[in-house]
Amino acid sequence: MSKEETRRRIKEIGLVLMGGKTKMQRHHSVAVRLNEQMGAKKGYTFVQAHRAWFPKLFLLWVGVMLFLGWLTYSCMDADNKVRRVEVLGSMCDQRARMLQDQFSVSVNHVHALAILVSTFHYYKNPSAIDQETFAEYTARTAFERPLLSGVAYAQRVLDSDREKFENQHGWTIKTMGKEPSPNRDEYAPVIFSQETVSYIESLDMMSGEEDRENILRARATGKAVLTSPFRLLGSHHLGVVLTFPVYKSKLPPNPTVEQRIQAAVGYLGGAFDVESLVENLLGQLAGNQAIQVYVYDVTNTSDPLIMYGHQYQDGDTSLLHESKLDFGDPFRKHQMICRYHQRAPTSWTAINTAFLFFVIGFLVGYILYGAAMHIVKVEDDFREMEELKVRAEAADVAKSQFLATVSHEIRTPMNGILGMLALLLDTALSSTQMDYARTAQACGKALITLINEVLDRAKIDAGKLELEEVPFGIRSILDDVLSLFSEKSRNKGIELAVFVSDKVPEIFMGDPGRFRQIITNLVGNSIKFTERGHIFVKVHLAEPSKVMINGKSETYLNGGTDEGVLTSDGHQFKTLSGYEAANDWNSWDKFKHLVSDEEDRADVVEASEQVTLMVSVEDTGIGIPLAAQERVFMPFMQADSSTSRHYGGTGIGLSISKCLVELMGGQIKFVSRPRVGSTFSFTANFRRCKKNAFSDMKKPNPEDLPSSFRGLRAIVVDGKLVRAAVTKYHLKRLGILVEVASSIKMAVASCGRNGAAASGKSIEPDIVLVEKDSWISGEEHDLNVQKLDWKQNGHAFKLPKMILLATNNLSQAESDKVRAAGFADTVIMKPLRASMVAACLQEVLGIGKKRQPGRVVPNGSNVLQSLLCGKKILVVDDNLVNRRVAAGALKKFGAYVECVDSGKAALALLQLPHNFDACFMDIQMPEMDGFEATRRIRQMESKANVEMNGGFEALARKGDWHLPVLAMTADVIHATYDECLKCGMDGYVSKPFEEENLYQAVAKFFKT
Repeated sequence: MSKEETRRRIKEIGLVLMGGKTKMQRHHSVAVRLNEQMGAKKGYTFVQAHRAWFPKLFLLWVGVMLFLGWLTYSCMDADNKVRRVEVLGSMCDQRARMLQDQFSVSVNHVHALAILVSTFHYYKNPSAIDQETFAEYTARTAFERPLLSGVAYAQRVLDSDREKFENQHGWTIKTMGKEPSPNRDEYAPVIFSQETVSYIESLDMMSGEEDRENILRARATGKAVLTSPFRLLGSHHLGVVLTFPVYKSKLPPNPTVEQRIQAAVGYLGGAFDVESLVENLLGQLAGNQAIQVYVYDVTNTSDPLIMYGHQYQDGDTSLLHESKLDFGDPFRKHQMICRYHQRAPTSWTAINTAFLFFVIGFLVGYILYGAAMHIVKVEDDFREMEELKVRAEAADVAKSQFLATVSHEIRTPMNGILGMLALLLDTALSSTQMDYARTAQACGKALITLINEVLDRAKIDAGKLELEEVPFGIRSILDDVLSLFSEKSRNKGIELAVFVSDKVPEIFMGDPGRFRQIITNLVGNSIKFTERGHIFVKVHLAEPSKVMINGKSETYLNGGTDEGVLTSDGHQFKTLSGYEAANDWNSWDKFKHLVSDEEDRADVVEASEQVTLMVSVEDTGIGIPLAAQERVFMPFMQADSSTSRHYGGTGIGLSISKCLVELMGGQIKFVSRPRVGSTFSFTANFRRCKKNAFSDMKKPNPEDLPSSFRGLRAIVVDGKLVRAAVTKYHLKRLGILVEVASSIKMAVASCGRNGAAASGKSIEPDIVLVEKDSWISGEEHDLNVQKLDWKQNGHAFKLPKMILLATNNLSQAESDKVRAAGFADTVIMKPLRASMVAACLQEVLGIGKKRQPGRVVPNGSNVLQSLLCGKKILVVDDNLVNRRVAAGALKKFGAYVECVDSGKAALALLQLPHNFDACFMDIQMPEMDGFEATRRIRQMESKANVEMNGGFEALARKGDWHLPVLAMTADVIHATYDECLKCGMDGYVSKPFEEENLYQAVAKFFKT
């Protein structure tokens, strides 16, 4: 083909598809406008309308959580500080109180010692105390004064008595610097001292200015007086001196100052080592290392004097506590200051609590923010899904329209090809020309089948495939499928058989066409890939099989056994043909229980309205390679690349079957062994058909089989048990009583006196059916069945009709041998079908030959001739070839045909009144399509009927005006069929025309 011709062809195809594209655009624009209107009405939600605020609100929330976390930390840290202050105050007050108490005890002991000196030194004459006695006593009682480094007694000496005093004691009064004291009005030299402070003996305690003032204040007040802190001699520790006045006589209850001065004779003093005192005190307390203690003399507030502690303070200077000290001297003021050794540790509890609070608050905010954003996303996705949904719906409409257009445009020329070939085959042709025409017709039908499969797959993907629900009989459908593949099975010499359990109801409610399509696909694949052996279709209810251990099995006459078949390699397989199958579910060991269950079953009560069927298709073909088994149900996939070349096909049938099974509420699976075979099984759900649904059929048998064979007896001679059971099943459908024998001799013996051990009765058979391979391969192939001893109780009876059952066509030599053996009655070619067996038996037995009145074969040409003869039909199509094909097909059956090329021309011819009996209307036509033309026809008829009923007799006609209008198109999309019904059409005829489809369409309106 030249490039110019190629471009021209492509341009023609583009022009053909432009019409469909315009319609697709129209559907799409309508759907989009509807969606825009719905979206405009819906608007945004509150969340979507304020989505911009969510990040800002989240940041604000984080800020608030930070502030609350800091506030939590601050509160907890403040509480820790308060507790720290309270603990410090408690510890400091405790230490101050203990120091004060111990100091007071020591002061009391010094006061007691002063009273002792006053009593025993001045009240006794002579004095009971001297230095030795004082030193010993103070040493023994030192434990009572642990805070004092030592005590001493200084006597009051006037200047006038100095010389006498010095002479009496033998030493000179000295100053603190141990120099002779200068002359003064009064002296206070130490005369008694504790051993620890003996170095102060003879020292004048009033030599110092501060000491003098303290002594004078002590004798004037009569109370203990403390000095300011100073370095003690010897230890160099900071300390103070406590001074008590000693009186020589008892004082009045409320003495005056003058009376105290006059009565004062000396002074008892004690030196307090303040540093040692405080150290010992702190050593007794737990937590000594926690705080630092300072003791101050704050008599002069502007210049406090430190009594204990370091001059240079360290530790936590930010926090301190002051505790007042009262040492008994109202003139002197003291205080204790405490602080922690270390700064407050980091409050990890506060930090962790604040951080945890912030984290929890942050997570709550983030969750709320995430939820809000998720809601926004969900709503956005929802809106997007709505938009995508509308786009998908629009695309689906466009796709459906595209499929309709492509289907129409492909089927239109195919209609012309197949139609013209059909017309050509009706003419006088030579044998070569007839062969060429039939080959072309077969190729065209194969292409139509492929187109149907692709369109089915497209409808499944688009979700447009819908199942019908009409009454149908499964047994007749299976017979039709066997009839479809009977010629191929005979040519290959393979067994093709079907068995339906008696428990399966006669009539179901479902889609017979789709069920037939599944069976056809599975059996077609088996026929394609099987070269020897068998193909076995079995149908039963999907329920657990009841295995009968002691139950009844298949009856064999005269000692027949259920042993398997011996194959060429010595192995026995109890299958339909004797060849090994992929599994043993249809072997005799399993199959006999199903058969025996069928024979023993009572009438089953229909408990459930739903029925689940189990259908299996077993073959002994090439099997499926293990590597390819996973992709068996994938569309357009085959076992390997050579499959299509060797066996043909597209690999789409199984995928369509799987989808159809799932639409029927079932599942499909398979077992396959390479070079052994495959077994496909599936389940399907149907509803039981109520009796009133088909009571108007007025047929005693739903399969419409003749009843003239009821009561006849037959013997089936077959050594293969499963195959014999299948033959028995078909004969039982005709009402024939059947027994099975494994050989002809056993069948003959069953007619004798001791025959039929299982039944105990002799048999007088009307028919004997013998399997060809059992007869030829056995020892009886040389017997003449007519010369055998057919007697019952010693008396001869009428010989039964001998019928041979053959799997493949007989050669001339085999035919002669069959006739010589006495099988002169007939040979029934397999696969067995009840209707075919009935026809053969009618011919052999000479009964029921005449057709029942009113009974017709639905697809016969004579019936169409009687239906269409003399009818005037209008054909409307814009394609000249299609008009010629339709006219030729209708004229072949005696109809008068008139053709027009447009809807407008059809309306002109169908103006009322007219004399047309039917109209075949194309759907896709320019200017006015078939839908619009039909609507206008119905409008005219409706108007005329109204006028006629209103009294307009000019348009009167017997009955209302209603012209049968049948859609005539290559568009097989279900939506198109619905549109046909909506616009007022009465039926649907798919291009190209076939006699069966044409009969089904016109039989509703015309009578023979």
